Amino acid sequence: MKKARDCLCLCLLKTFRRSFLTLQNPTPKMDLSGRYSYSPLLRWNPQVEEYFIRAYGADHFSRISKALTRPSCYSCIRVNTLKTTTDDVIQKLLAIIQNSGSSEADVASSVKGRLQNGTISESQIPGLEYVVFVKGSGPHTIDYGYEPDKPPKEVIVSRKCAEAVLRGAQVYVPGVMACSSHVEKGDVVAVSVAVEQPTLDGGWGLGITRGTVLQGSQTDVLEGEIFLQNLPSIVTAHALDPQKGERILDMCAAPGGKTTAIASLLRDEGEVVAVDRSHNKVMDIQKLAAEMGLKCITTYKLDALKAVRRKNESNDEPNMCNSKDNNYITSQTSDSMKLHKEVPSIAAEGLNGDKSCKEKVSNEKGVERTYVSKADTRKNMRRMRNGPGRNQCLGGRAENSKGFSPNSFDRVLLDAPCSALGLRPRLFAAEETIQSLRNHGKYQRRMFDQAVQLVRPGGIIVYSTCTINPGENEALVRYALDRYKFLSLAPQHPRIGGPGLVGRYEFPDGYVEEWLKPGEEELVQRFDPSSPLDTIGFFIAKFTVGPA
Repeated sequence: MKKARDCLCLCLLKTFRRSFLTLQNPTPKMDLSGRYSYSPLLRWNPQVEEYFIRAYGADHFSRISKALTRPSCYSCIRVNTLKTTTDDVIQKLLAIIQNSGSSEADVASSVKGRLQNGTISESQIPGLEYVVFVKGSGPHTIDYGYEPDKPPKEVIVSRKCAEAVLRGAQVYVPGVMACSSHVEKGDVVAVSVAVEQPTLDGGWGLGITRGTVLQGSQTDVLEGEIFLQNLPSIVTAHALDPQKGERILDMCAAPGGKTTAIASLLRDEGEVVAVDRSHNKVMDIQKLAAEMGLKCITTYKLDALKAVRRKNESNDEPNMCNSKDNNYITSQTSDSMKLHKEVPSIAAEGLNGDKSCKEKVSNEKGVERTYVSKADTRKNMRRMRNGPGRNQCLGGRAENSKGFSPNSFDRVLLDAPCSALGLRPRLFAAEETIQSLRNHGKYQRRMFDQAVQLVRPGGIIVYSTCTINPGENEALVRYALDRYKFLSLAPQHPRIGGPGLVGRYEFPDGYVEEWLKPGEEELVQRFDPSSPLDTIGFFIAKFTVGPA
């Protein structure tokens, strides 16, 4: 049996070597010693590559593509100053780095040396003194011990697993695709990545699936005291410039990093409304806020495209849905696993805290009963049989919102869903097409239309993305300024990013994408992954809302 498994594993490995290119993209004629090296080449859709070359220039885009394949040389940590201090966090981080049972005195004595050699450094950016940088090492040249006709033992992982490893993660079972035969505990192995390749139907794929999925363990080290966050994301919260006592909306809040950053800048004095259309993501925001001890954050399940409450919606709904304040929040049961005691049906109200509301009806004797649809009954029966979801197990719930009144927020952050082409490290980018990039822009404009309606005159809108695509960045700014004449670009503090892109691009179908006009480029921040700042690709624009 063991021999059969070994043969299967070896066959899978041979199939990979024949069918898929590795990071080096070797051909059968190449020296296989080149396989065991890290020199990735980021592949793009040809039309997308041409578009970016026109935007950045060939040399600049080449540098951006190379930078995207590598992680930043440092990690950025935001310290929760409501719970701890920068110095305390640095000492705890040093203890973790040393990975020893050193005494507090030993750790303290090494702080100066670590700071001097740059392993850990406090931010020198004005206003960001609570940010800590932890410098990594590398890139390293690794000797895989390759010998002709005797390749090293090898583990092939998925592309997403490889990207996580490049950020410092370990390799866990969910990311392993195949391995050499006779891999035993304690063996040193070469980790290779299976990158998506063109398929016969014109798409991209691997042609193999993973096996057993296990969940990694979590750690509570420094829980609630720090948040690992990209530098541009921290700058975004500062650009919003929240003031104590204000009401602020984070329209696409998950996973909650910017939400909690805003609440921290408020010193927990004000109201931060965080919405996301995913129930589980809303629960994650609640969990993060609780860990960080932030009380001013209110979360709702809401699609940002429906953030403005429609005029025909009112409190007087003939059902059991209650309203809360002027935002029409659908209340839900606090215990998702208790049945409604007044209803004989097993599918009574509140079993899963879902959106549907059950109408009350009276029979001939005047006794009120709750009507439950057959669809809800089947759904609740399945949940009774299969058990609650992960958030129901924790007793959590996400309240639904029907939207908010116009002009009801002082400031709005729209960190829009995007193509994410600025995230790094990235080993594959060919899935994006010109059409998909243009579709992202259309989606973001619809969200921005909602944001404009929710901010009071004199308020602020901050728009941000984690992409290098000008169609989702500068083109959105052009759209906003041309459509809403009462909007104007505002200066940002701190300003550590570069200028935006000026100009336009005409697509083969005749559509013209307008970017910034001369003089506007210095009022936005564009973070270039190939710049000395060594961040992800990111974009921030800040608008002042004048009288309509």
